[in-house]
Amino acid sequence: LDTETSTIPEWPCVLGESPQPTLTLKDDDLFLITDHLGNIAGYCTDDRNASMGLFCNDTRFLSRLELQIDKRSPVLLSSTAEQGFTLSVLCANPKLQEDIRAETIGIRREIVLNGGLFEQVEVSNYNTHGTKFEISISFAADFLDLFEIRGFNREQRGQELRLATPPVATVEVDGEPQPINQLIMAYKGLDGSLMESRIEFAHTQPTRLEGNTAIWELDLASHQTAILGYRLELFNNNHSISPIIRTPTNLVQAKSAQLVEEEHWRHEVSHFRADKSTFNRIISRAEQDIYILRQTFGKGKSISAGVPWFSTLFGRDSLITASQCLVLDSSIARETLRVLAQYQGQKDDDWRDEQPGKILHELRLGEMARCQEIPHTPYYGTVDATPLWLMLYSEYYAWTGDRETLDQLWCNAMAAMDWIDRNFHATGYLTYSCKSTRGLVNQGWKDSGDCIVDRKGNQATGAIALCEVQAYVYAAKVRLSQIARLKKRIDLADRWEEEARDLKMRFNRDFWMPDQDFCAIAIDGDGNQIDSITSNPGQCLSFGMLTDDKAHSVAERLLAPDMYNGWGIRTLSSLSPAYNPMGYHVGSVWPHDNSLIALGLRSLGLVDQALEVFQGLVDMTLEQPYQRPPELFCGYQRNGEKEPVKYPVACSPQAWATGSIFQLLQMILNLVPDAPNNCLRIIDPALPESINRLSLRNLRVGTTILDLEFERSDKTTACRVERKRGNLRVVIEA
Repeated sequence: LDTETSTIPEWPCVLGESPQPTLTLKDDDLFLITDHLGNIAGYCTDDRNASMGLFCNDTRFLSRLELQIDKRSPVLLSSTAEQGFTLSVLCANPKLQEDIRAETIGIRREIVLNGGLFEQVEVSNYNTHGTKFEISISFAADFLDLFEIRGFNREQRGQELRLATPPVATVEVDGEPQPINQLIMAYKGLDGSLMESRIEFAHTQPTRLEGNTAIWELDLASHQTAILGYRLELFNNNHSISPIIRTPTNLVQAKSAQLVEEEHWRHEVSHFRADKSTFNRIISRAEQDIYILRQTFGKGKSISAGVPWFSTLFGRDSLITASQCLVLDSSIARETLRVLAQYQGQKDDDWRDEQPGKILHELRLGEMARCQEIPHTPYYGTVDATPLWLMLYSEYYAWTGDRETLDQLWCNAMAAMDWIDRNFHATGYLTYSCKSTRGLVNQGWKDSGDCIVDRKGNQATGAIALCEVQAYVYAAKVRLSQIARLKKRIDLADRWEEEARDLKMRFNRDFWMPDQDFCAIAIDGDGNQIDSITSNPGQCLSFGMLTDDKAHSVAERLLAPDMYNGWGIRTLSSLSPAYNPMGYHVGSVWPHDNSLIALGLRSLGLVDQALEVFQGLVDMTLEQPYQRPPELFCGYQRNGEKEPVKYPVACSPQAWATGSIFQLLQMILNLVPDAPNNCLRIIDPALPESINRLSLRNLRVGTTILDLEFERSDKTTACRVERKRGNLRVVIEA
């Protein structure tokens, strides 16, 4: 806790010691992070490994999961978590005894998440003789709130309860010894909630329990295999936390259920495939990650922002990701709009930075939120989620023509616009200032405490008006005016159009820096320009906010060497005194920021420049584990074929980084849907030189399903309709 400001520490604000490589699994509101052995070691609370554990509802339900052989760590052979909800580990023994040489006992672990955690361990003896040894799995559950793990010190915690099993190997039933097959770890929170991790052993029962450690004494003949396993379920006040109605009973059922659900989802969404296998690996990974990042909130599924720190509902992140993925799966946008509408602000509440009509920033469900130690119940400290909600509302209708959802959410749209208009009155721009004693100081997408700086590196103060937020408002008013006309509200349509024109005129006057031929990142509380060179104005390009000459000046400046590092566009110019290539928002590179900028470059007709940004991000992603784009990476200059420098605590998978892949695909194909008027325009598609052919199958626009084929010949890309089920008009424009 920052004792001077009493605000929550910013998300990951200190790099510290580099974390060790990890495996990540996610299923709905569960996620698991282990080392490459599949272990969560007993020292997982140190700085390097703090993010390890099994988490749900912002609580760590498993803080230790450590498999050992004769009290020693196995030797890793291989491991993977490629599928996202299951991991596989193959390991072997170190030298144990005189007659058990190293690498003569094989251990195969498989862990699956599906409403709970399931593990199966196969232990095989490859010696030419029988062997005796012990396999142990040690468990612990500290039930820490995610904010505690992140560094928030609490004066009080709840009570860890006794294990619900006796510390003996067996119990007597009708005079006969029966093995103990269950282990329960429990905690009673300060709010009275009883949280439990219940472990039920399967296959071969443990020989004995020593505290939280299950021990199997194995005696295996040559080439004999033993199978061990367990199921771990999470409970709160004796109710299963899982949103799954029928939780599987074993690992095989859990894995099968996941595969069936994923196959059903893939059948409903669009499919991109290129003629280059390397690029297809990126697409396939992005599809997989969008699938696993889907999370239940109430009766619908939206996108959680990222693992480990943001595995919950966010306003800005979920909205931008839903917009990026409209070309993939428009239902994500529908559910995101509905879920966020349910939490729309109803009153003025400084503790939560809530105001009527405002869209939330972040929802948390852990003990600290329940005890009102943090304001995230939900917290509304975001200036841009409300205009972004309105933008997605309009975009979703353009893709789907879903009049029912449009009408159902019209009152929410009116409330959101009213919030914007009320906040415009003071300065003529949409500004933010933190009122909560434990809120965020900065409330745009760059929300770390040190990121809004002027050209001298000084921090901005007062009510801040960010440039990209004004562009969001402009786009929201223009787009919503069209929907108002559809609903016969000509008064609103005319007013919003006039307000958009006035905003654009004032913006080009007040934000433009003639001496730098660039747009200021913001205007501060005293009405002064915050005059640093940043990536923020790049997000204004695709909304028509800047006049044509100013937009082209911004585009040119963003690709100068101090901004473009060869992999992507930096958040802050390397010439700034505040520049730090390792800084979270002051010199790093964010894939989602770059995909939005590439979309803007394309809208200006700067196709080659947009494709340059596209290729840099693709090259960067190919260097990542599993070809998965990270939340961000360091801003160091690209040097030959050297890999991009990783940001050690970046989320992975992360929603809008993953969504950037689909936004970049949308950018190169340049699809312009108009489902209400039964039309799809494809305007001058442009494949990069690294791709010759690209197919798009199962694309849904309104009620029509399309298959499209794109093929490049030199600088020209042709498009043809391979299949069409429906009466949509497809107009291909060169």
